[in-house]
Amino acid sequence: MELARMMLSLQKNGCHNLNLVTPTHFVPQILEAVHQAAAEGFNLPIVYNTSGYETKETLKLLEGVVSVYLPDLKYGTDKAGTDISGVSDYFAFAGSAIKEMYYQVGNLKVDNEGMAQRGLIVRHLVLPDDLSTTGEVLRFLAEEVSLDVTVSLMAQYFPAHQAQFHPKLNRKVVGREYYKMVKLARDLGLHNLFIQEISEF
Repeated sequence: MELARMMLSLQKNGCHNLNLVTPTHFVPQILEAVHQAAAEGFNLPIVYNTSGYETKETLKLLEGVVSVYLPDLKYGTDKAGTDISGVSDYFAFAGSAIKEMYYQVGNLKVDNEGMAQRGLIVRHLVLPDDLSTTGEVLRFLAEEVSLDVTVSLMAQYFPAHQAQFHPKLNRKVVGREYYKMVKLARDLGLHNLFIQEISEF
């Protein structure tokens, strides 16, 4: 199988992990390829890089195969998902999925070089005017996942495509908005944070 050969080639060439980006629709083929590659010595950590919109049934198939889950948690309410992305049940799926991911792999563990070996890293992009309902996202992670979970709180939102026509999405996030959310995360007890530096205004 070509995918299995590619996995083995990446390992042979010194890659630190196998990063699968938006891979859900190929899960059966990925599982078969991993099985074949493992029989020939493949043992790299597998990173599952996803939007977070996953079913628990799919994730159960990946238990014991995926080493690092790297999901987005875009919104903390279904309403925000509907208003911004037109998806009525985003948080219902993503919240449940992230709890399942944490159950499977736990807190982030890195090697001596700082490379992720196992665990969950949740990404969240702060939007202007808190359209991302960041407070709800952070409270969910603190109260229903773990205070030890690793959170990448991102500030690099850029208004592209149709966002220029949205009255609140047509600008970047400013420092005071972003750092308010950083403070909230810390006040809630989340302490494994990746944060960014942006201008105040």
